[in-house]
Amino acid sequence: MTLSAQEYAELAKQVLFVHGGGEGAHGEDASLVASLQEKLGPEYKVRYPKMPREADPDYQVWKQAIAEEVADMGDGAILVAHSIGASVLIKVLADQDLDRSLAGVLLIAAPFWHDHEVWRWEEVELPEQLSTLIPSGLPLFLYHGRADEVVPITHVEMHARLLPQAVVRRLDGRNHQLNDDLTEVADDIIQLR
Repeated sequence: MTLSAQEYAELAKQVLFVHGGGEGAHGEDASLVASLQEKLGPEYKVRYPKMPREADPDYQVWKQAIAEEVADMGDGAILVAHSIGASVLIKVLADQDLDRSLAGVLLIAAPFWHDHEVWRWEEVELPEQLSTLIPSGLPLFLYHGRADEVVPITHVEMHARLLPQAVVRRLDGRNHQLNDDLTEVADDIIQLR
């Protein structure tokens, strides 16, 4: 039996990838998506929408776009996000605005926004009780390259403090784009089911 493209998409495990922010971020993160899709294989469908106003991200606008994508995917969606996209996604989870049961959340090189002259974005600052706002039992992973030249590795440590339930992967020799290799992310996704 041969499946149509639509039937295949309905059977494939749904993954949403939210790119980072900044001019051209969607194009830059396309190599991450290609790596992820290749490593996951045809049993997974990686959705990769271009977020609105990528050069100047707005939390409320991105939150709405993510919520619409997740609603369209149905229960069991897997969410992956990079950089600013990861910061927005974790704040969306904290705001408890997603109506679906998720299979897992995987955050790559997420900036930690706090009261600091360089890393300041009030809309996505996280509450101290963050771990209690995340759905109980939701598989949560944090990835950060030790050679990240954009977001210092200390940011993953700050996220880990607020999210003690998260699995943290500090990757040696990997940059902000994890050297365009999402092997570890794909491996963790495959283990979710």
